[in-house]
Amino acid sequence: MSEESFSAWLRAQCADEWEAVAGHPFAAAITTGDADMRHYLEQDFLFVDSFTALLGAAVASADTFAARVPYGQFLGQVATAEEKTYFHRALAALGGSTEAAPEPVTAEFRALMDEVRAAQDYPLIVAVLCVAEWSYLSWAERAEEPLPATFVHREWIDLHEGPEFRAWVDFLRGELDRLGPALPEERAAQVLATFRRAVALERRFFDMADADMAVTDMAVTDMADADVADADVADADVADADVADADVASR
Repeated sequence: MSEESFSAWLRAQCADEWEAVAGHPFAAAITTGDADMRHYLEQDFLFVDSFTALLGAAVASADTFAARVPYGQFLGQVATAEEKTYFHRALAALGGSTEAAPEPVTAEFRALMDEVRAAQDYPLIVAVLCVAEWSYLSWAERAEEPLPATFVHREWIDLHEGPEFRAWVDFLRGELDRLGPALPEERAAQVLATFRRAVALERRFFDMADADMAVTDMAVTDMADADVADADVADADVADADVADADVASR
């Protein structure tokens, strides 16, 4: 490991995958207000329970009181209030559901959260939390002003880019940086494996959302094409009727 911080080293080991998340087409579409958010938010909402439990495990397993406090604050102020309120408002506006069936990648990510929570392994808990939050900051901070007019897109960006969220990510990175130098090589490798696994799941989650949006766009295009075809048929019928009327008139 070089002189760089432990969190920076972890990210560098999966730099291509990380950039695939931060620069993902679906993430970019969120920042421009073009993303179809319904299915994506339905799936993201399914993480709330596992994520909340993971924060609770961080409070319980953290090795210092100073570390426990930010987890408790985030748990109370954001995970169970502001963000959850956003989900309900956004899904109501989009005609979505808070009880959607999980996609395979959603189930896998929840399983990872539950796995490290059950193990009460603090460095692994921080690794998963850090990927979840830092990777979202990485795409949200690329949003350019003016932000989308729709609250569904704009508030989702704000939730993952503002000063409080940046401070939260800095805290998580700081915890990894504090823990990393004291970890034996085998444990550092275990943290890296978990970090990589979480990054890969973040990419697959965006892939799922992007594929779903492509299917929706295709369906809309097909419907538009069908409408055009129906209009063409109708025009042809009118033209045939005009020819028939002309024939009758000529007789």
